[in-house]
Amino acid sequence: MLIKSIEGKIRLATTVALGSLLLCVLVCGMVAFSAYKQVALARQSVYILDNNVPILARQTDMQMNRPAEYKAHVDLFHSIFFSLTPDDKYIQYQMKKAMYLIDESGILQLNNLKEKGYFNSVLSSSSVLTLETDSILLDVPKKYFRFHGKLKIDRRSATLIRSLVTEGHLKDIPRSENNPHGLLITGWKTLENKDLENVQKNTL
Repeated sequence: MLIKSIEGKIRLATTVALGSLLLCVLVCGMVAFSAYKQVALARQSVYILDNNVPILARQTDMQMNRPAEYKAHVDLFHSIFFSLTPDDKYIQYQMKKAMYLIDESGILQLNNLKEKGYFNSVLSSSSVLTLETDSILLDVPKKYFRFHGKLKIDRRSATLIRSLVTEGHLKDIPRSENNPHGLLITGWKTLENKDLENVQKNTL
């Protein structure tokens, strides 16, 4: 009887010990999960001091805002690449900025324009180029875009309006000072670049 009593006590002690261990693991897991949720929630909150009074400012989820950043990146690149003035240093500066936003497809188009004397023509004719964005069609799952815009070329003798349509894809990369959206345009190509209007100026 004594041996059976000892065995029973040992089993009871073992059961209690295992139960306590499982309960501790469960409680620790719940605490860790709760702490993780609190930290994640805190990271989405920013407090701004207004006369030493903290005001809660809620951050928007990055993925919710990403499509807007896609369009902003596409718009920024096209604006930098196509809006030019007859200043050689300014053109070089703009092209350098634009190349941070695109892969080698941008360099290929840039070299192609140089070979055709495009930038020399801008300088020699004292042209001022201004790009106006009409629309940016975006397929978020495929990260594909199609850009529609109008390029105004203001020369001494005439003002030319051209239709510009391009397409490409977007690739997520780490953000940097030169690439604040953390995106890279890939496979960029021009689908349409045709004259819409040519208004002659009175040079008299």
